[in-house]
Amino acid sequence: MDERYKLWGGCFEEEPSAVLRRLNDSLGVDVRLYREDVRGSKAWATELHRSGHLTIEDYESIQHGLDKVLLKRAQEDIDVIAPGYTHLQRAQPIRWSHFLMSYAWMFRDDVCRLDEQLGRLSSCPLGSGAIAGCALPIDRNRLAESLGFQNVTPNSMFAVSSRDHIVEFLNWSSLCGIHLSRLAEDLIIYSSQEFGIVQHSDQFSTGSSLMPQKRNPDGLELVRGAAGLLLGDSFSFCCILKGLPSTYNKDLQTDKEILFRSYDRLLDCLKVTAGSVSTMKINAKKAESLLEPGMLATDVAHWLVRRGVPFRRAHHLVGAALRRATALGLDLQLLPHAEYTNICAEFGSEELREVFSWEASVEQYTSEGGTAKEALLLQMQQLQQWLHNYNIVHNNCDKKRE
Repeated sequence: MDERYKLWGGCFEEEPSAVLRRLNDSLGVDVRLYREDVRGSKAWATELHRSGHLTIEDYESIQHGLDKVLLKRAQEDIDVIAPGYTHLQRAQPIRWSHFLMSYAWMFRDDVCRLDEQLGRLSSCPLGSGAIAGCALPIDRNRLAESLGFQNVTPNSMFAVSSRDHIVEFLNWSSLCGIHLSRLAEDLIIYSSQEFGIVQHSDQFSTGSSLMPQKRNPDGLELVRGAAGLLLGDSFSFCCILKGLPSTYNKDLQTDKEILFRSYDRLLDCLKVTAGSVSTMKINAKKAESLLEPGMLATDVAHWLVRRGVPFRRAHHLVGAALRRATALGLDLQLLPHAEYTNICAEFGSEELREVFSWEASVEQYTSEGGTAKEALLLQMQQLQQWLHNYNIVHNNCDKKRE
């Protein structure tokens, strides 16, 4: 028998067929873990000698970087006012930075979720054997400490059979991919000629072999497409696990292949997204040109509420003003003051005209989390503080590992 099969082939007379070898061999995937394998083997050998029997970091840094990019762009573009959309219909004016910060907070939560998984990865399975544990008097806690783990797995069968950590990572990857896909979709829409708010850089765009005028956001489109593949990897691995009996089964050999594939794909998506966001240009004039007076209808209602009118009645009164303006072929702010007062006496103050300002509109949302400049600066300060604290904690963790 070939030397490479002797370790496990003691009771076999024939080698495995070439077809089975092709299906079974996993060197192309396993080679990525050779450093960890060697380190584990060295720790195992050291423990055997002592007993007398023998003489997940890339993601967080990239995601952390994406949060920094979004924060930086939000700081740069804080004076740009653009339409905010619900149902893809113009809703209310917002600062462009408010849109960017909404995704910054999403990715902050993604980083926190990944951090939470690290706690469940701190148990060392080494010394569990195939199913029953180790028959030699080794010190598993000492092994765990030498490899940087905080403790050991409490049950050898659990250690051998569990792939929950991979399921968690794949689920996390798919959720992060969904967030990236939604950001990509927004930026793709905003870069279309119908919107024209965003222009993507040459670095993350391509042209058309037929139409010379085209600038296609291929980078973000690939990110959007990759999100579906990440969801597929998560689902496919769960399908592999759901019918397995306990402990190890050969079906599990695919775990690393799926894990690394998702890892590589998401890492590329994070890099492309960070690059696209950092290099895109914002057309502030175009953003402002998309603002239309009807978007200030809510502001008129708020103006009435601040003067003691119940919101339900204010909503009804503004609706009546909109209908009258439409009947006269006018925008809401051009409706004569007499028309307002004919609708109700609460419209009597000439101060109503002050409502019709994009700057005044966004600046009224000063509560925490709002789109006013003051509220946004607070958000940026909070995110910056979180990034600072995160760096301190993880730099200390890196030093401990070293």
